[in-house]
Amino acid sequence: MKKQTNKTSMRWYNAEIHIHTQASIDFQQPEITFLEILQRAEIKDIQILAFMDHNTVSGYRKLQEEIDQLVLLEKLSRLLPAEKVKLEEYRRLLNKIYLLPGFEFTATFGFHIISLFSPEKPVREIEHLLLNLNIPPDLLDEGSATVGATTDVITAYRLIKQAGGLTIAAHANSSNGVAMRGFNFGGQTKIAYTQDANLDALEVTDLDIKGPRATAWFFNGTKPEYPRRMHCIQGSDSHRLVVDAQKKKNLGIGDRTTDFLLPELSFAAISDLFKSNDFSRTRPHRQQEEPAFDFIQTALDDGPNIIQDFHESMSPKGGKLYAVVSDICAFANTNGGTLYLGVSHDQHKSPAGIPDIENAASTLEKEINNKISPPLHCTIDINDYKGSKLLRVLIPRGDDPPYAVDDNKIYIRDEAETGLAVRDEIVSLVLRRGNPFLQESTKPISSLDDHQQIQPRVQEVENHQDAAPRTGVEVLPLDIRNGVKYYSMRDLRNGNIVKNVTRSSARRLWHYAIDKYEELNAKPDAHPIEWSGDFGIITRSDQKKVSFYDLVMREGKDYRYFFGVTPNGIHSEWKKLTGMED
Repeated sequence: MKKQTNKTSMRWYNAEIHIHTQASIDFQQPEITFLEILQRAEIKDIQILAFMDHNTVSGYRKLQEEIDQLVLLEKLSRLLPAEKVKLEEYRRLLNKIYLLPGFEFTATFGFHIISLFSPEKPVREIEHLLLNLNIPPDLLDEGSATVGATTDVITAYRLIKQAGGLTIAAHANSSNGVAMRGFNFGGQTKIAYTQDANLDALEVTDLDIKGPRATAWFFNGTKPEYPRRMHCIQGSDSHRLVVDAQKKKNLGIGDRTTDFLLPELSFAAISDLFKSNDFSRTRPHRQQEEPAFDFIQTALDDGPNIIQDFHESMSPKGGKLYAVVSDICAFANTNGGTLYLGVSHDQHKSPAGIPDIENAASTLEKEINNKISPPLHCTIDINDYKGSKLLRVLIPRGDDPPYAVDDNKIYIRDEAETGLAVRDEIVSLVLRRGNPFLQESTKPISSLDDHQQIQPRVQEVENHQDAAPRTGVEVLPLDIRNGVKYYSMRDLRNGNIVKNVTRSSARRLWHYAIDKYEELNAKPDAHPIEWSGDFGIITRSDQKKVSFYDLVMREGKDYRYFFGVTPNGIHSEWKKLTGMED
C-alpha cells in the first residue's frame, strides 16, 4: 500500500519537452543561437526543456561541444572576455533549466515519436539508437523529417524503451500523429499505436479542451477499444524562437507547455510520473492570472464511469466503508480507476468532506490490506475541494486477478456500477492473469513494415467488425430447463459471454435487460421503436449525467437486442441514429 497523505513534498515544474533548434532542417530562424534558445526558455519560466530535432541529436551535441570547448579554454586560461561572459551565462541558465536530450523520430508512414532521455545518457548511445532505427548514417546530422524507410511504430517504441528512453507520441491528434487523423484506415492499427505497453504518453494539441471533443477524454480509459488510460501532455513543437506574427499556429518556445508535479527535478522522477496511474500530476501550463486546473472538478464533470466513482462517506455504519472496499476490488479486477471519498457525484450537493481525515486514511489503508486478497497496492492521498478535505484512492489494474473481498466475494466494474462477478466472469479474470493489458480482440498488430502489409490486414479487421454497440449488454436467446429460463449475456465491452443467467441471479443491468427483452417478446415492430434502416432505438434514459440507450438491430428475419449502451459504445450507423457527432 502506498499512502501519500499530501503533496506538499512535491512541486509543479513547467515542462517544454518538444522544441526544435537550428539542428532541424526546417527551423525557421537558423540564425538563432543555443544561448538565445535557453534565454527564451528562461523568459517563459521553463524548468524542464528538451531538444527534439528531427531524427538527430546533433543540436544537443553541438550545445554540449560548445560548452565543453569554453570549459577547456577556461582551464587553459585562454578565455576571451566575451567567451567568459558566454560560459557564465550558460552555467547560470543550465542551473535553472533541466535540459534533456532526445529526438523526434519519423517512423514508417511518417508517424512522429518523441524520444526523451536522461542528461546522463551519452550522446553516442543515442546516435547508435538512431542507426538501429534505420536512420541512414549520412543523414544522422541533417535534421530532416524525411529520411526514407525507417522502422515501424511498434518496433520504434520497443527499441527506444530498451535504450532507456521515454516514448511519447508526438502531436498524436494532428498531422503525422499516431491517432491517425486524415488516414483512410485505422481500427486495430490505431489501437496498437496508442495503447502499446512501451508508449509512455500522448502529446496532444488540445489539452485545454474538455469534454468528448478532447483527445485526452477519448483516451481516458472508458472506451472499450482503448482500455488503457493514457497520460496526455502538450508541447509547443516550436520551430522558431517566438510565435510567428503572421501565422499564429507557428508557436514559439514555451507557448504551449505542461506542468509536471514531481518530488524532485530528475529524469527518474519524470519517468515515475508516466508510470503512475495518478493523472492529476500533469496539467496544461497556464499563466498565473488564469484559473488553476482542478482535477477533482474535471472528474465530477465526467461523472461516475468504468474508471471512477464518488462516495460521500466511508463510515462503517450502513455498509458505506464496505461499499468503498468493494469498488476498489472491482476497479482492480477491471481497468483500474479512482475513487473520490467525501463528495457526491451530484454537484448540487456541497462536498461533505471526510472528518478526522488522517485517521480515516489509515483506517482505509488497513481495511484494504485486511479485506482484499491477493495484496493490492493502492495510493491514498488527501485533497482540498471547495473548503472540504477529501480522500482520493488510486487503484491500479491488478496484475494478479481475480481480487476478492473477504477471500470469496469477487467484484467487477460494469460501466458506472459495481457488482459481484459470476462464474464466467471469474474464469475470464483467471485467464487474464499474466496476459497483456489488451483483450484478444485488440492485441496490437506488430511488425507493420510496409503499407502493402498493413492495409489489407486492417481493412480485413474493419470489414468484418461486429456492427453491435461496444458497451452495454446483449441478451442472447434463452434456454429453458425444468421450467427455469436461463439467459446468456454478452458483455459488449469485451465480448465475454456469461451463461446461465436467471432473473434471480442477474445484476441490476442484466435484470433490467431481461425484463425489457421479455417485454419486447422478440416483436420489435409492435413497439414504438425509432428505426433507421436495420438499426433502431427502443428507449433512451439519463442517469448520473450519462445517457443510456436500449437498441435493436435487424439481421434478416432475426433481431439482436442491446441494453444499457453508453455513448462510448455508439459507433458507425448508431451515431447517425442517435444524432451523436462522429
